[in-house]
Amino acid sequence: MPRVRELEVFRLVLPYGRRSESLLVKLTDHGGMTGWGETISPRPKTWSRLEESLAALLIGVDWEHPDAVPGGDSAVDMACWDLWTRMRGVPLAEAVGGTRTSLMATVRLTPDPSPESLVARVNQQVCAGYGHVTLDVRPGWDVEPVRAVRRAYPALTLAVDCANAYSDLGQLVALDSYGLEVIERPFAVGDAYAHASLQDQVAASVAVEVASTAELDDFLTLRAARVLLLRPTSFPSLTEARRAHDRAAAAGWDIQCAGGQGAGLARAATVALASLPGCTLPCDVTQPPRQNQIVTPIVGANAGVIAVPLTQPGLGHDIDETRLRRMAKDSFHA
Repeated sequence: MPRVRELEVFRLVLPYGRRSESLLVKLTDHGGMTGWGETISPRPKTWSRLEESLAALLIGVDWEHPDAVPGGDSAVDMACWDLWTRMRGVPLAEAVGGTRTSLMATVRLTPDPSPESLVARVNQQVCAGYGHVTLDVRPGWDVEPVRAVRRAYPALTLAVDCANAYSDLGQLVALDSYGLEVIERPFAVGDAYAHASLQDQVAASVAVEVASTAELDDFLTLRAARVLLLRPTSFPSLTEARRAHDRAAAAGWDIQCAGGQGAGLARAATVALASLPGCTLPCDVTQPPRQNQIVTPIVGANAGVIAVPLTQPGLGHDIDETRLRRMAKDSFHA
């Protein structure tokens, strides 16, 4: 039975993209075993809430299972799962019901100065072993680059991620003519009717990202998509994320796990969930740069394949605490 004797929380601002922020939680039990968790882009009050209440929730409290720990924060939940599975000598992937030892990966490519330079980048990734490419698109940067990539690679499996940026159905219907497998996150979060209308008009599968099973149920009821984009850190717990997986799989949806940001821990949890039997689409944990991860081995793909760590307990990765403490902008200890 775990009993936490001390905890630490670290705030990292990672120097890439929009300088995304991560909160890392370290739990240490009375036997010296540790568990780690990570939240990506936390809500503004998360830091102060953890600082004020986390010690009272965890230190000296016995709990049988991570689901018994209150709080509703994904980093705390992940750290509890990591600690709990390490104490039992069980890999996290196995504990949540995963069955795969390796995963196919998609590689995500951001917008480029020109369609020609984008095609050159796609060529690099195809030569590196990727058979699935996800292109980030936006209004004004969509049909032309997708057309250029499709002409260069007629047989390549392509998806597009719209980042919830569209309001015009016609632009997305036009994209569908280029043989896309998936159109990810086309409209504003929660607009199930717009997604349903698009899914009725395109051959590609529409993918939605949700943060709860209640949100997912709205899309399932309307048959508004055919793919669940499952990002573990968007859910308050891994159990809730697993529940969403189960509901989507039971409805016949495909599932893609995603989580390429952060310092490595969230990526490791993404890989664990992606080993679940319903996760039928390539996993997305390949966003650069790899050098900002504080875990070893690095979480990523080799020749388009991601290994699931099933020989190590917990998340299956070691933490470079020296580097973490050097990168941390804030921390507190209790």
